[in-house]
Amino acid sequence: MRVVYMDYAASTPVRPEVAEAMNQAMLETWGNPSSPHRFGREARKLVDDARRKVADLVGAAPREVVFTSGGTEADNLAIAGTLLARRDRGRHLVTSAVEHHAVLGTCEYLARAGLAEVTILPVDAYGRVDPDTLAAAVRPDTVLVSVMLANNEVGTIQPIAELARVCREREVPFHTDAVQAVGTIPVNVRELGVDLLSLAAHKFYGPQGAGALVVRRGHRLEPLLHGGSHERQRRAGTEGVPAIVGLGKAAELAAVELEAYGAHARAMRDRLLDGVFGRIADVRLNGHPTSRLPNHAHLSFRGVDGEALLLKLDLLGIACSAGSACAAGAPEPSHVLRALGVEPEWAGGSVRLTVGRPTTAEDVDYVVDCLADTVARLRGGLPAAAGRVRP
Repeated sequence: MRVVYMDYAASTPVRPEVAEAMNQAMLETWGNPSSPHRFGREARKLVDDARRKVADLVGAAPREVVFTSGGTEADNLAIAGTLLARRDRGRHLVTSAVEHHAVLGTCEYLARAGLAEVTILPVDAYGRVDPDTLAAAVRPDTVLVSVMLANNEVGTIQPIAELARVCREREVPFHTDAVQAVGTIPVNVRELGVDLLSLAAHKFYGPQGAGALVVRRGHRLEPLLHGGSHERQRRAGTEGVPAIVGLGKAAELAAVELEAYGAHARAMRDRLLDGVFGRIADVRLNGHPTSRLPNHAHLSFRGVDGEALLLKLDLLGIACSAGSACAAGAPEPSHVLRALGVEPEWAGGSVRLTVGRPTTAEDVDYVVDCLADTVARLRGGLPAAAGRVRP
């Protein structure tokens, strides 16, 4: 049986070059980067080299990069750390209805704890925040706005530069969760105009458990972890050198190959969409039709049980993700699809298919064949004319 991985938005395989660099760091450089002796200095050099590579990938200065355990910690540090540092200015947070749970969950926790008031912005049918809506939501006591760069579920890219400009004119810091975007599309913190940016290594062929928060120089940030002066007093704890080395190597490779990767991903994704819309009726592409990640396709099949579809695809060797979650045995549309206004008859039959560096045309054709056959069987095997439906 053929095995095809189509869940690169969830996690990517570690590249051999990355694994080799990490293995070498584990075996040869075991010193504490904070130690003043030779072994510590060798470890510090590896950390500093990785910091520079990450900074180069996103157009930042090395001193602005704070290493974390991943995107979730970076989001938590950005939001809670800014709120705590600016509590003399207010406690109002603004975010969007389609954010990752790492952002929404942090905001909800801070609100439950009585530390923050949260405004959640609506989005349009494609999942984008309107700059005018943001402008109307910002208040004198707003201390941070957080809107993701690219949506992890439907792939929509937000107009971050415009949104950040709204905040800059009002002297309000802006954070973007760029975990799904970094390493897939060009990302430059200066061009975006953001104050804080989160990223994670395992989204671009680096190790799980390694990430970073880019903090614009001069931005006040209260650390969430205490007990040391590591990371310029922004995150206490001995740096995990091998993971950081892996993140740095993955960033270095991504920077060099970004254009070629984007072209390959777009070609494979478009082949997938052409095949699906050419052979399956009553299917729609969720998210923005053009302002979207090049490797990303989120599809809804009307009248199909999404959980059953995923299970059958898995039995056929295809790994992908659901566009809906199940609670107590009853399918519930995800918060992203609800925010987009996707009707239940469509939302319940949603899947996310994402391609990657190893994806081949043969992989895509196999997935299309399996999708066409499985959807037909789940619908009772009735033939129908194929066609595209847009939100």
